[in-house]
Amino acid sequence: MPDSMIAVVVPTYNEAGNLRELADRIFALDLPNLKLLIVDDGSTDGTEDIVVELIQIYKGNVEVIQRGRKLGLGTAYIAGFSRVLAEGADYVFQMDADLSHAPEYLPEFLNQLGDADVVVGSRYVKDGGVDKTWNWLRRLVSSGGNLGIRTIAGLRVKDATSGFKVFKASVLRSLNLDQFECKGFAFQAEVAYVCQRMGFQMTEHPIIFTDRSRGRSKMSMGIVIEAVWRLLLLRWKRGI
Repeated sequence: MPDSMIAVVVPTYNEAGNLRELADRIFALDLPNLKLLIVDDGSTDGTEDIVVELIQIYKGNVEVIQRGRKLGLGTAYIAGFSRVLAEGADYVFQMDADLSHAPEYLPEFLNQLGDADVVVGSRYVKDGGVDKTWNWLRRLVSSGGNLGIRTIAGLRVKDATSGFKVFKASVLRSLNLDQFECKGFAFQAEVAYVCQRMGFQMTEHPIIFTDRSRGRSKMSMGIVIEAVWRLLLLRWKRGI
């Protein structure tokens, strides 16, 4: 893949404490033709200043889309995917900004794309897992929410809610990104389902999902319930 363009799309909202470390770890991998695109939804914690610094440090390899206000995780990814595809990306990663997704997995994901169209970072396959500090309630919300969403959407991948993926650009170009309806957390499952329905080969790579070291988690039972509800509506509407 020496001549291929690799793009990493990272939505942000108030992640100033994590963004610099995330970028440093991504670029320390020394992957060729690597670009980081940050999609910021109007952060108020100084994220914009950090982004300006990163653009100066990694000249030409860091870009930003400033959206001014919170418009939803799904729409942030769609905006990011559209930008990097227009710029000629060959492989497109999506990952969280809070360091729960270790950038060091990126080369391993790329290696698996030889036999797959999409690689999903999975907590629920052999050798995958979550942070050891999680209590039983948080584990229950995570695993129970994933199981419910996976069942409702009819997904074969074991980690239906994973936000850590890499796509061959041809996959994203074949999707009608404007037709995605889930704006928030459920977007992850909707993308996985559409890829499955279109016959793309998806494989899962085990990851350890670590707890954020800075800032406050945005995940809650309410977000999971909203995702389940939205996917139920989609199933009724589309017969998925």
